[in-house]
Amino acid sequence: MALRQLRSALHAFTREAAWQLASNAGEGDDLPFEVIESGRGVSPLYCYRPLTSDFIDAHGSALSQLPGYLPAAHALAATGGVDDYLAAQGVAPEAGRDGTEAALHCFLARAFSESIDFVFDERLFDRAWLELEQTLDVEQGEQTTVAVLYGLEIASPEVPLGDGLMLARGDDFEEAPDAARWSRLDGAPQTLVVASFDPVPGDAGAIHRTRTALRRLLTGLRLYDDGRFAFGSLAWTRVGVAPWQPLALGGAQDQVAAALLIEPAQEDELRAFLSLVGRRSPQEGTMAWALRRFDMASERLLPGEELTDLLLALRALLEPEGPASGRMAGRLAALCAEPDERAAMTARVAQAAALEHAVIEGEPVDAQLEARVAELSSHLRSLLRDRCCGHLEDDLVGLADAILLEDAEGLRRPAHGDPGLPDEPSGSFEAFGSSY
Repeated sequence: MALRQLRSALHAFTREAAWQLASNAGEGDDLPFEVIESGRGVSPLYCYRPLTSDFIDAHGSALSQLPGYLPAAHALAATGGVDDYLAAQGVAPEAGRDGTEAALHCFLARAFSESIDFVFDERLFDRAWLELEQTLDVEQGEQTTVAVLYGLEIASPEVPLGDGLMLARGDDFEEAPDAARWSRLDGAPQTLVVASFDPVPGDAGAIHRTRTALRRLLTGLRLYDDGRFAFGSLAWTRVGVAPWQPLALGGAQDQVAAALLIEPAQEDELRAFLSLVGRRSPQEGTMAWALRRFDMASERLLPGEELTDLLLALRALLEPEGPASGRMAGRLAALCAEPDERAAMTARVAQAAALEHAVIEGEPVDAQLEARVAELSSHLRSLLRDRCCGHLEDDLVGLADAILLEDAEGLRRPAHGDPGLPDEPSGSFEAFGSSY
């Protein structure tokens, strides 16, 4: 009954507002416009968009004097859904301004969004009403967010990942705004991540859950492959069928030139890996801290900046005595190199650590810097991946020292096939990375 009364009151008020606003526009108070850029190719198109909302706000005093204003305002306030509606529309009322008035103006802007002469259109009113109605029923208010993902391409139109996430090709996911679907520099469609969550009473909110899910997805992709994955700086979100609103993600890189292509045959593997990493990734402690540092390193644009993050993560995992001990390089080689390659790898890692001082001092970049950084990143990724997949325990220091002690004592592993002695694994854990 309350919704029926609200719809009736809004219908009457919108008709009165149409007459009032058309009269204002006809008396010389011109409707303002803005120029927007559109198009998918290298030659953009420009068009004019009426600033309907601004015009309505400018005539708010006249609208509040209409006979239908108070009945509509009281009916809307009685539903208790003003704040939810404004949030869904991406509108924040000014300090000291009544939220109900802002909601009514927002509703009018949606009802006249395609009109420059404020002619009442039943179809547009129904659309505006549906948007409002969606926010009044929490069970229908699913929050959907679309983010552009750089560094990954998919061959299938969609790749469901579970837990509310899905990958989609921009040219196939027609619900997304054009700015997300066709925003690549070459005009090709983007790869999109679509996150959908229903509101849960008492939790931190669907937007918070979306941000957390996107962050964990990015970490999982970085552990899955050594590609340069990143989200665009701007995502789009909406509740129900309300208009798309921008959502800042921040910290995005430039568009990545090379991208990992996921063929249909690889989708199950990717899905299983991301699910496993999502369940087993540590949430606290040294390993969790190192994982966050790995993410920070992956977002750096300069090798010198990436180097510091990688060294901090590796020292936290492998050098609890502090960098003065100089043990990190040998322990990393023990875990990630074959016995006959450990000495050479130890020297390369030590060289990378020594380059950090030159980077801090602003000295000319060493020719080996990029190669050393890439090697450190690969080994840190392997350690974190194997830990998240359950192939390694947290005590990497104890494991590495045991391998180094064995080397120092000159213990020689028996050749495969020697009678009476079981075969033993090598000291390298790189091979475990693909066992999901």
